[in-house]
Amino acid sequence: MESRIAADRSAAIHSASNESFASGVSWAAVLAGAIVAASLTLILILLGSGLGFAIVSPWANQGASVTAVGITAVVWLIATQLIASALGGYLSGRLRTKWVDIHTDEVFFRDTAHGLLAWGVAVVISAAFLASAATSLVGGAAKAGGTALAAAGVSAAGMMSTVKSEDGNNYFTDILLRKKEPSADDNNYAAHEEVGRILFTALKQGDISASDREYLAKIVAARTGVAAEDASKRVNEVIVQAKQAAVEAKQAADTARKVAAQLSLWTFLALLIGAFCASYAATIGGRQRDHVQLD
Repeated sequence: MESRIAADRSAAIHSASNESFASGVSWAAVLAGAIVAASLTLILILLGSGLGFAIVSPWANQGASVTAVGITAVVWLIATQLIASALGGYLSGRLRTKWVDIHTDEVFFRDTAHGLLAWGVAVVISAAFLASAATSLVGGAAKAGGTALAAAGVSAAGMMSTVKSEDGNNYFTDILLRKKEPSADDNNYAAHEEVGRILFTALKQGDISASDREYLAKIVAARTGVAAEDASKRVNEVIVQAKQAAVEAKQAADTARKVAAQLSLWTFLALLIGAFCASYAATIGGRQRDHVQLD
């Protein structure tokens, strides 16, 4: 009985000794798998972008349809995560340190954790790289835009004044100072600004008042020299076109919102698949690593 207790105590001490010196995570293997997974992800994204630009045409009714391109992009995103994550997870399991005196279930858990860690690090690396690239592109575009504005002689103060001119308060100021009969000798820029504010307020409210409609017709008649009836007709046509453009812009914004929501959901699904593939592939790599026989 005493010999059995001594043997159990010796085994416990030996196991504790092994556990104290053997880390549960082989970070070198995790980083190696993550780097490979991140690199392969970026390569496949570039390949997919190149193929996408090859099948998309800027001209209407040419090239692949928007639906086909969207489905292809989703499939490629999922395939990218599956391939890159599986390879990274496999390497993290195959390259990790061999644990001795560890139960099979614990080895399976650790291999799964290695794959999941490799996937997580790869996602962080890829996201950081893509965010840096996007920031560089946005910065370059902003710099180019600033250069173009400077070359055109448009200052930031002028742009701010243009934005402020669309303020609804200026519209009511225009009403207070509105002349009974507009004249062709009035300042052309001021007339453009006033008409713009009237249209802006009309589109914002969804309709234009009869007084504003009549006043716009008078401005058009004074500026263009057409008859009052023709000017009124032109105003009505422009208002209809402006309302249609506003409706189309709203529909485009709603479509963009739906596309962004769908893209986020599909990206979530792709990443979830990548996490599973990396974890499972790590267990395969770990099993093969432990079954290697030394000559």
